[in-house]
Amino acid sequence: MVLLHGLGATGAVWDGLTERLDRRWIAPDLPGHGGSGRLKRYSFGAMAGAVAEHLPAGEPVTVIGHSLGGVLAVALASGWFGVDVRRAVAVGVKVEWTDDELAGATAMAHRPVKIFGSKEEAAQRYLKVSGLGGLVPADPDGLASTGDGWRLALDPATFAVGRPDMRGLLAAAKCPVLMVTGENDPMSAPEQVRALTEHVEVLPDLGHNLHVEDPVTLLDVITRTGDW
Repeated sequence: MVLLHGLGATGAVWDGLTERLDRRWIAPDLPGHGGSGRLKRYSFGAMAGAVAEHLPAGEPVTVIGHSLGGVLAVALASGWFGVDVRRAVAVGVKVEWTDDELAGATAMAHRPVKIFGSKEEAAQRYLKVSGLGGLVPADPDGLASTGDGWRLALDPATFAVGRPDMRGLLAAAKCPVLMVTGENDPMSAPEQVRALTEHVEVLPDLGHNLHVEDPVTLLDVITRTGDW
């Protein structure tokens, strides 16, 4: 099983789910995040390709991704990157973007790296950027020490990935794809996801980071809805 985190986070967001797995899994930090290297240019294709390079060759996998990671999971399901994906689960993917939202993401990508005076300040910024505030402590791998203080390990340029063509990616998938969203997810509204595909599970009372909020329910849904 391959677990791909969302923008701004690290593979540690899957800890609540992985501790319940009885199979082999990998939860890498995506390019430009945590302990992973950076790319010259960030696009969904470039990031999916970078992930594919580190997956076992010829071994069938189930890919579960959250938000940005969900887009990459569906991209990998296309077979374009040489990965034998048997099933993909995309959790909390933002499928509709306004021009203002895209402009805001572009502006984030071009902001200079901010240096914080303390590790605690950087940790709070990490939790805000990743949307994990109040859910888990900041992952130490999401922070980096500098000569002047602390910064996020995140490469700001990752915000420039743009708008995913989810309709096109779903059409290209060569395996079953399940979309999962929380009933209260402001970034992935159930009605928007249902407009793309009939293979949708909406989890009651959960929000954007439902894989952290309630990993047990997510795992139950994945198990119930397919042979994985």
